[in-house]
Amino acid sequence: MHQANNLAQVLSLPSQAHHHSHSYAQMVIGLHGKTEFDIQGRGQAVGPGDGCLLPASTEHAFNGLANNQILVVNVVATTQPSLQDKLEHLFRHPSYFQLSQQTQLLIRALGQELLLQPHDPLLAESCANTLVCILKKHLSSPLPSKRQGERLSMARIDSYIQHHLQHKISVAQLAGSVFMAESHFYALFRQQTGLSPHQYLLIKRLEQAKQLLIEPHFSIQQIAQLCGFASQSSFTTAFNRHFSLTPARFRRQFH
Repeated sequence: MHQANNLAQVLSLPSQAHHHSHSYAQMVIGLHGKTEFDIQGRGQAVGPGDGCLLPASTEHAFNGLANNQILVVNVVATTQPSLQDKLEHLFRHPSYFQLSQQTQLLIRALGQELLLQPHDPLLAESCANTLVCILKKHLSSPLPSKRQGERLSMARIDSYIQHHLQHKISVAQLAGSVFMAESHFYALFRQQTGLSPHQYLLIKRLEQAKQLLIEPHFSIQQIAQLCGFASQSSFTTAFNRHFSLTPARFRRQFH
């Protein structure tokens, strides 16, 4: 990944982990397969429609998982005042995000054009500027007031959880999935669901585990891993506390 003014390019990351920082800001969006990023100690798998924003000089590690493609935009300062304002707002701090289905279609189309014309600097700059404007709009849209009945998109949150269930999921990542500041997201989530994000996430993990226990194909240890529990022991404890029986006993009773 080399430096250039607002350069967009499609890359595949190697399986070997790399770690660095650079003097320019960078935007990464998953196109195909999965890659792993760790930004200042916050790790996350980036799949199709997922992405991350890296301000200049941000330490980060990355590696690819099997076949993968990412869209990378290397961004430096611009002489266009309106675009520079968008850049400063977008790259205030490192973050992960998830794109809407409509935006993902546009991203895939831009990626295809870049693959067809990888050495066209005008196309690369135009794609980069388009992506900056789209993300700035998504990640900083003004929030509706509570008087207007502000509500979270639980369908989008549930989709994000399902997509990343095997991994650790932070409140910041859930907030990013609906393009919202973490503190505001937390308050609105509790107001809307009556649960904290962590409580809700645990219930989702346990519900998925219950479904997998019905199937004979997975061991209890495998189910614990698939549902994002740190160990079989922690899974058994959480399952027993929530359903008042152990995973093994539930499986025997069901069958």
